[in-house]
Amino acid sequence: MELVLYYLLSLAPIVTVFLLLVIARRPAKQAMALAYLVTVAIALLIWQVPFSVMAASTIEGLVTAAEILYIVFGAILLLNILKESGAIATIRRGLLGISPDKRIQAIIVVCLFGSFLEGVSGFGAPAAICSPLLVTLGFPALAAVMVALIGNTIAVIFGAVGIPVTLGIDAGLEEAPVVEKYLAELGMTYADYFQRIVMTIGVFNSIIATLIPLFMVACLTRYFGQRKSWREGLAIWPFALFAGLSFSIPSCLTAIFLGPEFPSLIGGLVGLAIVVPATQKGFLTPKQVWDFPPVEAWEDGWMGSVKAIVNKKGGEMSLLRAWIPYILVGLFLVLSRLTFLPFQGLLKTVQFNFVSVLGTEIGVDSQPLYLPGTIFILVAIVTYFLHEIKTEALKRATVDAAKTLMGMAIVLAAAVPMVRVFINSGFNGSGLASMPLTLADGVSNLVGQSWPLFAPIVGAMGTFISGSATVSNMMFSLFQFGVAAEIAIYGALVIALQAVGGAAGSTIAVPILVAASATVGLENCEGLLIRRVLFPLIYSLATAGILGLIVVSII
Repeated sequence: MELVLYYLLSLAPIVTVFLLLVIARRPAKQAMALAYLVTVAIALLIWQVPFSVMAASTIEGLVTAAEILYIVFGAILLLNILKESGAIATIRRGLLGISPDKRIQAIIVVCLFGSFLEGVSGFGAPAAICSPLLVTLGFPALAAVMVALIGNTIAVIFGAVGIPVTLGIDAGLEEAPVVEKYLAELGMTYADYFQRIVMTIGVFNSIIATLIPLFMVACLTRYFGQRKSWREGLAIWPFALFAGLSFSIPSCLTAIFLGPEFPSLIGGLVGLAIVVPATQKGFLTPKQVWDFPPVEAWEDGWMGSVKAIVNKKGGEMSLLRAWIPYILVGLFLVLSRLTFLPFQGLLKTVQFNFVSVLGTEIGVDSQPLYLPGTIFILVAIVTYFLHEIKTEALKRATVDAAKTLMGMAIVLAAAVPMVRVFINSGFNGSGLASMPLTLADGVSNLVGQSWPLFAPIVGAMGTFISGSATVSNMMFSLFQFGVAAEIAIYGALVIALQAVGGAAGSTIAVPILVAASATVGLENCEGLLIRRVLFPLIYSLATAGILGLIVVSII
């Protein structure tokens, strides 16, 4: 009975967030702040975590939150500058003339261009950019947001330069005593184990992502077509499969050979380079063009109150000039991550390393120049001169980027420290395992060897609750590792399933839903959108779970 009580208490931080966000519908900044206090109270009073450990975990979490905000600021700053210069408007026009078929437009804009944006920006930006862009192509606002949410899931798993993995999974596992003990028994370094996780994620995501474009257009024709037919979406399966493979194969190979930072970026870029010319030549495109019913026949709630205009400028800019900043981002990121070049070492020379924060076993390590935010800011400066942007426009872009961070900063300042206290609760005087491992023990007793079927659902739940695949991975990676250890199955597999679920959960993450809807003037449509993306969500979670069970049965 006492063990059951500990299981329930270890679940309390997660339940608190769920109740406040979903049931009580409180703002995320309130929900995460209260969840942090609940986690701290349980850690201090029940787990008997020393106050110094709790404070050190909070500091560790604040440093990680600051790193995330720095990356987001750089990504948004560059995006705002490109809007001001007219580059985004030029890119939009370049996508307009590829095909008149709305199914094909959705696949190219969301699954390929959106994946590229996810690779360089992330954090909900692709859905917020692609939704108004689709409206300018003649999509109903509600349809634009729906397909943006569904299609973006194929790239969220690695996100902006690998952040959901490098700052999510890595922060959840690295230096955890139970992980270090496990790796010591195997005679394996953490770097090798982490690479196995990345490779497993890449393979699983490539399998699932290949069919996402097809499910996306099937939902589009079912809910927004004149005939309300699934068949009209499924009829485009050769092109949808071709587009899915054009993204998933290079994305998977990138994860295997280059690591977690580039799969979304390279997958989207290579996919565009393959699919756009093929589409212009009519390769696998359907003979019958599909379009929405006439505007006067659109149902109530389809249209937003704002007609999205990406930018009024950009008439003179060439397509190549518009794309150069994003090309530079990809180039600089690759150059800075290749170990045989000197750039990585130079960027890592500036670092802050505190081995023992407040006299505890918790350390804080940050290399600010090596963070992708530095690359974004560098390219933003280059773009300022390259696109001949006025100083007033630069100031406006900077101020808007800073304003965007304000609400996110409050949420992250509570959410990430909560996660660190949750994970570091193993440093205690009660003799109990940490909260994630205690929770894992209880779950493993309930489901046993069938856990791979449930692991993706946990990841999706984490993203739904927190609004971030990164935070979901940070919160649950150690928990997933613990369950795998308890039932004696391959830990890297289960953690990969966590990542897949975290990415799938972005389709129902309320903060992303709200942000994307706001860009096209939709309000109070979150419930309807969640219902309409359930089919692709269930597909992703079920496929991942079944794949996990198959792999477990083999190895």
